[in-house]
Amino acid sequence: MKSQFKQYVSIVSYLGALMIVMGVLLFLPLIIYVIYGEHFEHEKILLAFVLPGFFSIILGSFLQKQLPSTVPSVKEAMLITALGWLVASAIAGIPFMIGINKSFIDSFFEAASGLTTTGITVFTGLDDMPRSILFWRSLIQWVGGLGILTFFLAVSFRGATAAATLFSAESHKISSGRPVPGIFNTLKILWGIYIIFTVSCFLLLVLEGVGIFDAANHCLTAISTGGFSTHDASVGYYSNYPHGYLIEYTFIFFMLMGGINFLVHYKVLKGEWRTIYKDFEIRWFWGILFLATLLVVLDHMFKTDFQTLCTTKKFNDLCYTIHDIFRISLFQVSSLITSTGYATKDINSPFFPALAKQVFVLLMIVGGCVGSTAGGIKLLRVGVLTQSLKAELRQIVSSPNCVIPVVVQGKIIGNKEMQRISALVLSWFALIAVGAWITAIFSDLDSWQSISGMASALGNMGPFYFSVEKMASLNPIIKLTYTVGMIAGRLEILPIFVLFYRSSWK
Repeated sequence: MKSQFKQYVSIVSYLGALMIVMGVLLFLPLIIYVIYGEHFEHEKILLAFVLPGFFSIILGSFLQKQLPSTVPSVKEAMLITALGWLVASAIAGIPFMIGINKSFIDSFFEAASGLTTTGITVFTGLDDMPRSILFWRSLIQWVGGLGILTFFLAVSFRGATAAATLFSAESHKISSGRPVPGIFNTLKILWGIYIIFTVSCFLLLVLEGVGIFDAANHCLTAISTGGFSTHDASVGYYSNYPHGYLIEYTFIFFMLMGGINFLVHYKVLKGEWRTIYKDFEIRWFWGILFLATLLVVLDHMFKTDFQTLCTTKKFNDLCYTIHDIFRISLFQVSSLITSTGYATKDINSPFFPALAKQVFVLLMIVGGCVGSTAGGIKLLRVGVLTQSLKAELRQIVSSPNCVIPVVVQGKIIGNKEMQRISALVLSWFALIAVGAWITAIFSDLDSWQSISGMASALGNMGPFYFSVEKMASLNPIIKLTYTVGMIAGRLEILPIFVLFYRSSWK
């Protein structure tokens, strides 16, 4: 009993330290509040950030100082991770409740969507929303991109053993390697690359005429593959800008960079350029990107009267140039394979016929690379399972005494890793099914829409096959289901299962 009590105390101590970090972050949007003079129009905004900020810091400091912490076991690290994301989401949602009068369920949902970089929103009227609130939505996505516990470890002084255990619990549950030995050196490199991409995106968007505030928000949500925008029309808002094409291709580039394993970025920065096309998972990434884009382009062209193609740029559903079709298709495929969720055209639009919509659902499930900010099952696992199928077929046609292992990138994938991948993929589809059933029971959405909603939440994607207004009006039970799905997807399910597994608390 005493050992069990120490476990609880240690977990709460870690949560207290995380609350301090969240409290400090809550004061950053006040910079926007002051710069844009929001105290003249939105009196409650100041309280929306100051009250939860001070509360989190004071309570967190008390818990951390009064309760001793120990090096967590793997089980305890997963409990800290799951509870940490729930606590952080609850704190991050308070500004929405106080500042713009949203309900607790909607605020908690929006905050969880931000921190998990899912990008599903239940908010409309973004163009008229206070800028400090918009910045907070973008900021929590940027922090959540590499993981809130990863951020917490980067700014705290936790021991290396504890840090490594927490990092492993929050990061992807398959070995993807580390750029250098040592957990803190790894974190420095990850965050260094992350910041370089963020600043580069900001500078390019400013040069392309997006505006400083919009550029600051979108550089945070592009590389984090989060997808929150400052406009209801998302990136489509910039279609009529003088450099609209360049802006869209800039977003495509940084979405793809966020969807690639950061270990690959590190190798490329070290001069190992061949990694960008020789790495096993990267080849899957480029292959699926090309194939999915081709299918969406051809699907649109075959289902559209060729006479509607035009030689001059027009912005309507009746007339597109070949370049328009390619660019819109590439943008949406890039947005979904990286789980960003930006849009230049609604995926419910007639622009995307039936095959394109089916491709999008598959991309929602598969997602990007391990070690990236993208969601989904991950391409590495898809590749491993494909290699497993090949090995099984070769085993059937070979001698009974022949042993054919599953080999990826010159390494044999052991039975334990295969078991873990199989269990995770099965859990993924099971959760999508349960979430779709709950959606269908408590709403009037059809089966296709119900599946897309849960697939988007669990895959940390954002888009779905019904409107934002409909999402906002869904039953609170569905919203809570999607919230749990978003966090489960971001943590790759295991920590959430551990949280609800009764033996974890014994």
